[in-house]
Amino acid sequence: MSVLKDQKVCSHPVVIIGAGPAGLMAAETLAEEGYSVEIYDAMPSVARKFLLAGKGGMNITHSEPEALFKQRFYEANEWVSEWLTSFSPSDLRVWLDRLGVETFIGTSGRVFPVEMKAAPLLRKWVHRLKQQGIVFHSRHKWIGWEKEALLFQRAEERVLVEASAVLFALGGASWPSLGSDAQWVDSLIFAKQYRPFRPANCGFICQWSEYFAIHNKGKPIKGVSISIDGDPIGKNGVKGEVMVDALGLEGSLVYAHSAAIRERIECDGYAKITLDLMPDLSKEEIIIRLNLPKGKSTRSSFLKKRLKLDNVKFMLLRERLSSSELQNNDVLATYLKRFPLTLTACFDIKNAISSAGGIKRSALTEGLMLIHREGVFCAGEMLDWEAPTGGYLLTASFASGRHAGKGMISWLNRREVHLK
Repeated sequence: MSVLKDQKVCSHPVVIIGAGPAGLMAAETLAEEGYSVEIYDAMPSVARKFLLAGKGGMNITHSEPEALFKQRFYEANEWVSEWLTSFSPSDLRVWLDRLGVETFIGTSGRVFPVEMKAAPLLRKWVHRLKQQGIVFHSRHKWIGWEKEALLFQRAEERVLVEASAVLFALGGASWPSLGSDAQWVDSLIFAKQYRPFRPANCGFICQWSEYFAIHNKGKPIKGVSISIDGDPIGKNGVKGEVMVDALGLEGSLVYAHSAAIRERIECDGYAKITLDLMPDLSKEEIIIRLNLPKGKSTRSSFLKKRLKLDNVKFMLLRERLSSSELQNNDVLATYLKRFPLTLTACFDIKNAISSAGGIKRSALTEGLMLIHREGVFCAGEMLDWEAPTGGYLLTASFASGRHAGKGMISWLNRREVHLK
């Protein structure tokens, strides 16, 4: 249980707008210092996107060395590292333990709650926050300002709220149905302070035949690796699985490469990748197996038996190769090791796991306060950064909330001294 300090006396409460991980962590940080905190959220209940992320298994963080962890945030590595100094992956695991959430490390190094779901964690956290005196206001959508007061829409009523300081943690632009709709942009910042949102950890469009799409939509292509020229993020050759979508390709392995693929598409209009359909065998080893006697087996039966090709991989080869090319062992082995795909666009940002873009670092102080608006702070996916899946996104969101909370405390303390 967190230890609360003596109650701070302010003319108005500290207001948090957005009840996701970043907002809740900032609220807790402030409450622990004795500040009166109120949380406002547009949705009927808190942390809707967080709950969705934990629906299939809550990957909360990663156990790799922290120096390596801090290099997972692309061009924002330096900025995110500042937040992680306030709340590191190991700090997060200690925090979870104190919350009564037991964790374990999976074979990939990813860290999961034993219960594997977000809901039990969230229930315990919200209960503790309420015990700390934090007040929650649901169904309050922030729509702007009226002089210095915050303006919310609640059903047919408009509500004015005054705050000693305010933190916005309204998310990016992915999954707008869960609350992160980016409608805050024009009301909060100037255009030059913001980088437009783009999909992150998303799927990509490629041209399938109608036959292949119909028969393989929703099916995984297992035990493969992706390569992209230059290996910009050091993930070439990493083994995993991708998912066939009617429009293209998605899945965890695609998400790992999504930032690099998106940048190629933005620059050139397309991105070329290759799939290694048999990463455990060299081309030479594949040819040796292909040269074994076929007997009375059909070519497809022989390939499935000797190379253990499943139906999806075999149909993928048929997508590209003619019957005569399928009979040519050298051509077939080449395509098994380097199956080319051209990706032409990201899937809609509404269905992306997360988003890239947001408020630029140059628009904020070190404590994440807007330079042009005194006492107004921002955290989480509103900021211009992105992360791959694997616990990095959630950890950095928590850390940004802690960092912004500390920034708010520092600013409030300075203001209090000045007023005296």
